[in-house]
Amino acid sequence: MRRRRFVFGLLSISALAPGLPALRAQQPSRMRRVAVLMLYPEKDPEGQVRARAFREGLEKLGWLPGKTIAIDFLWGAFDADWTRLVTSQLQQLAPDVIAVNSSTGLRAIEKVAGTTPIVFISVSEPVAQGLVASLAHPGGNLTGLSNLEPTLGAKWVDLLRESVPAVKRIAFIYNPGNPGSKVTLQTAQIAARNFSIELLDKAVAGLADIEAAIADFGREPNGALILPPEPLVAVHRKRIVELATAHKLPIVSALRSFAEEGGLISYGANIPNLFRQSAEYVDRILKGEKPADMPVQQPTKFEMIVNLKSAKALDIVVPATILARADEVME
Repeated sequence: MRRRRFVFGLLSISALAPGLPALRAQQPSRMRRVAVLMLYPEKDPEGQVRARAFREGLEKLGWLPGKTIAIDFLWGAFDADWTRLVTSQLQQLAPDVIAVNSSTGLRAIEKVAGTTPIVFISVSEPVAQGLVASLAHPGGNLTGLSNLEPTLGAKWVDLLRESVPAVKRIAFIYNPGNPGSKVTLQTAQIAARNFSIELLDKAVAGLADIEAAIADFGREPNGALILPPEPLVAVHRKRIVELATAHKLPIVSALRSFAEEGGLISYGANIPNLFRQSAEYVDRILKGEKPADMPVQQPTKFEMIVNLKSAKALDIVVPATILARADEVME
């Protein structure tokens, strides 16, 4: 894992310090700097799509990378080595604003960030996690965009029930440390009971757990997988799709990338669009607004992607009612 610098400039400040804002206020003409913590390895196509959306959002608002703003993307999977490296990098960069993709990344850098404004992107349940005081009035130095609506868990079950009527068992694979995943698990469990579908709680902490869970679950027929928008499963999505395909398990996920890479259906917020929207918050902060006064945005539009190639491989005939509602059908 390495850091790609999109611009290079003189770093005259080596640490994030309480006195930094006053010094910055005396230098209105200097290049502004934003550090973006990504949950993906740098070569991951999905990560690049999100990074591009963020840059385009800033450019649309008049910021010129390399001229009026420096953008540093810090890539990684939020493990212990990444945490040590990225905190050191943030101290060297001394950004005006930090954008963070996921609550896991936010927890990793909150101490070194100090009072530096932070815009979080695609974070679930920010109030329940104690990140903000309320959605309307975040307080402190954090604000941003949520990616989750609690009833999504029930929607994923309903999509499986409608598209694959033979499904009698569902494995919900998630990181128990993610409050948002727990919320959607609860709504999924309620929906599954209503349709007499067995839903298994599959908490995982790493790739080995994921592999074991799918291998064990796949031994019996009429199964399917649900994968919430969780960094842990997103990073390992290629392996998950590979295992699910081998065990003939249809996948419904919140993330479009799962449908693109072989899952059956994705239904969730458009994450690249959240990155584009987050640029608006960064812009407002750089122009003087305070995160404490900027409401946390919640998703209002969800997109559904259906992969017909995957359906064919699984001998599934996706109903016309599903195809008619899909935002995109991949053939």
